[in-house]
Parts: sequence; C-alpha cells; structure tokens
Amino acid sequence: MAVTIAKERWTGRVAEMIIGSGPNAVKVGGEGTLPFLHAEGEIPNRPALALEVWDTEPSDWPGVLTGCYAGLLGDPVAWAKKCVDYGADLVCLRLVSTHPDYRDATPREAAVVAKAVAEAINIPLIVIGCGVEDKDAEVLTEVCTALAGRNILIGCATPSNYKTLTAACLANGHSIVASTPLDINLSKQLNILISEMNLPFSRIAMDPLVGPLGYGLEYAYSIMERTRLGALTGDKMLAAPLICFIGMEAWKTKEARAKDSEEWGRQARRAVLWESVTASSLIQAGGSILVLRHPESLSQCKVHLAALMKTGEC
Repeated sequence: MAVTIAKERWTGRVAEMIIGSGPNAVKVGGEGTLPFLHAEGEIPNRPALALEVWDTEPSDWPGVLTGCYAGLLGDPVAWAKKCVDYGADLVCLRLVSTHPDYRDATPREAAVVAKAVAEAINIPLIVIGCGVEDKDAEVLTEVCTALAGRNILIGCATPSNYKTLTAACLANGHSIVASTPLDINLSKQLNILISEMNLPFSRIAMDPLVGPLGYGLEYAYSIMERTRLGALTGDKMLAAPLICFIGMEAWKTKEARAKDSEEWGRQARRAVLWESVTASSLIQAGGSILVLRHPESLSQCKVHLAALMKTGEC
C-alpha cells in the first residue's frame, strides 16, 4: 500500500539578501521551507561562509589557529587575501583596534584599513566594530562613507546605535547587521525600528548572539528555529537572514584552547571540530551566514553544505 508523505506548505519565506556587487556578489536567504527540506519548498541559495580578519594582530589566539596565517596577522590586507585563497565566500573584518580600552584607533584609521581590505579582495566584505556601541557608531559611519557603493554588510546595530548606523547604510548603499541577545521579541523589535527608517528589509541580517557547542548551543538553536518558523508562517519582521559569529564563540571555549592531552586528544583536531560542529548545527537551525576562523573548519562546512544542498538527499 502506497504511503503519502505529508508535506508542510508555508505561507512566508526568508528575505533574500545580496552582499557585494558584480559577478562575485553573494546571495543568501530566500528559502521557502525549513533548512534543507527540499521536498517542501525552494532553497535558492546555500548558506555563505566567511573567514574572520582582524585589523590588528590577535594576542590570545592559540597557535593551532594563528599557524594558518603565519606571517600575515599584522597585515589585514595580506590576511584577507589568504582568506580568499582558502576559499571563503566573504571576508569579515573586525575592527578590534578601535576599542577604547585597546588602541582606541580613530574612525579615519579604521576606514583606511577597511578600504584597503575591500580593494585588495574580489569577494564581498563584512565589517564589524569593536562592540562598544558609541564608538562603533562613529567608526562605522566613517567606514560606510569610505566604502560607499560597495554594498558591504555593516555591524552591529543595537537599540542604542541603530539610528546612526541605519542612516549611514542608507546614505552609502550598504546592508546592516541587527544584533540582539537571543531574544526573538527583541530581534523583531529592532528589525521594526530599522525598517521604519526606510532601509529595505532585504538589507537587514539578524545576529542572535549564538553560543557554541557545550555553552548554550541548544538555546541558540531553539531561538533561531523559532525565528525561521516565524518567517515561514508570514511574520515579515522575522524573515531576515541570520548571521552567526561562530569563530568568535567557539575559540573561547576551554575545549578549543586546551593543549594536547591523553584524555582529550590533539588540540588541532579537537578545536577545529568544536568550531565546525557548532557551525553545522546552526546551519541546520537556519543560519544563512557563518563567520569562521579556521580554514579547515571552512573546508569541512563546505563539504557538509554541498551534501545538504543536493535535492532529495536530506
């Protein structure tokens, strides 16, 4: 007796975002179904994978990570080019040096670095501030102006600085990352506020501030899944693509930082797995842009995504 498999039919879909311009522009989002359920709806774009670059040399990254960029960590342009060589879809430039408690680099200095990186690579760019909201508003406004027309992704906008950043993105043709701490209602509210300033919804990405494997991954997964379900059931204010800063979280964990041991095995393998397993889990939760640090994690995620994007196999 033949069995008919029930299929969900959704009324909404995830907004499609374009980052960059020209032939190497990256499209994300656009799904009309839950992740990789190809039989239930359209999945026009695979999630995009970015590698992270800092504008200054990291002092606390473990050797198993810095070794992949040996001799390049003090030069963000050369570092970004290496990320292109490793096969990243995007480069994510983090302006760490602008933090007031670090170097307190000026907005102009940050803009010069961001422009140099953008001009040196042929893939789209994400630019993220230092995390101090007032300073980010100043710095990222200058960056937006310096990179006008390049359609980069700028972040992170919060309830405290979204007006300044949204205005800068509107004036210079960029997209924005809206960041809220794992709360679906706060995420929706920030999206509404940004949309009310007339930034097209197709130019908003949501950052839910995820946790890595063993440190809140399951809660992050549930929030992202609920967000995707909201989008597919017609809530347009939850339909923005989701960006996940995996590397920043995974490489903080003791499991990624602990040295080789008989009990835990080799750090080089363990740390990469911690990052790639976190990434592959959040891909299944609906992540559209995954920002990684280790090129081996990038390679593993690419293989995983290639299998998931084959229609009928998942």
